[in-house]
Amino acid sequence: MINNIICPKCFSKDLYRYGKDKHGFQKYQCKSHRCLHQFTPDKPKKIPSSKYPKCPVCRASTYLHHDYEFYSRFTCNSKKCNHHFSVIKPSIFLKEVAKLPNAINLKRLRTNINLVIEALFMYFGGACSTRYIAKHFADIKSFKISHVTIYKWIKGFGAIFKELTEKYIPKDLNLSDEWHVDETVIKIAGKRYYTWTLIDSETRYVIDWYLTTSREATSAFHLFSKVKERFGSASTIVSDRLPSYNQATKVVFEGSKHLKVQFWYDETTNNLIESFFKRLKHKYRTFHGLKVKESVEAILQEFFFFYNYILPHSSLNNETPARVAGVEYTELQRKGLLLY
Repeated sequence: MINNIICPKCFSKDLYRYGKDKHGFQKYQCKSHRCLHQFTPDKPKKIPSSKYPKCPVCRASTYLHHDYEFYSRFTCNSKKCNHHFSVIKPSIFLKEVAKLPNAINLKRLRTNINLVIEALFMYFGGACSTRYIAKHFADIKSFKISHVTIYKWIKGFGAIFKELTEKYIPKDLNLSDEWHVDETVIKIAGKRYYTWTLIDSETRYVIDWYLTTSREATSAFHLFSKVKERFGSASTIVSDRLPSYNQATKVVFEGSKHLKVQFWYDETTNNLIESFFKRLKHKYRTFHGLKVKESVEAILQEFFFFYNYILPHSSLNNETPARVAGVEYTELQRKGLLLY
């Protein structure tokens, strides 16, 4: 006899468990050959709405198979389906990129917009400092302007370029063979921060990035979840041997192959993103006195915008990664920083 349960049809006490119904309640079956009645004694008359997600395959109810730190594993109640899937916990999503400094009001800008665009090209396209740009304007164009004003332009365009990035988004990055992911350290006011970055191997397009103090799996889950929601997933994710990538790649990019680069002489390397970080570090060395995270994020936002949309790459036949990825805009728009 199981927990004082009897068959409601023949009142037999000889029963055995018979799986669960579609709502997750325990089923029993009578062992009597004349009865073989199936029933769920714990099932209430009114079924409460389930707090668990429905099966993405057959839309049946599910039950919690295992609860992990960063995600929960569910199993479909249907025996024919028996699908297993993972749901990421909302708690793993870290604080989004902090609010960027207020965007410059282009209508109230007193300086000619073409001079501002030239200053931004010199700062992000070359290795020019704000003082050098101010001196260049004074010597060549007889236009006197403070280097502090130029720095305010640079910070103020971060929010504008972020909106433009949302407007010009590639659509078929998930068709790529490989996405490369890595993180690099930068210091803000003497504190170590990590820039997590995901790059498409075919187009060289920086898919997404995230600045945080954490190097743990939470940051990888956060970055991967945002990318999966917007772009889907590639067939292969290439990373180094940092353990933080293991669980995040397995759960978020469920159907993708995770390729961990072991040695520098492997057939597949992470040199693509390492080369990108070398370029980023070279530019970051020209940032002096940056002590506020919001200012660094604004400048990084502009750096990624120039890298993806404005600056041609010799490895891409002098095209920008965004154009190679299928984003359409004219050469005049590129030279105008997509502002008009």
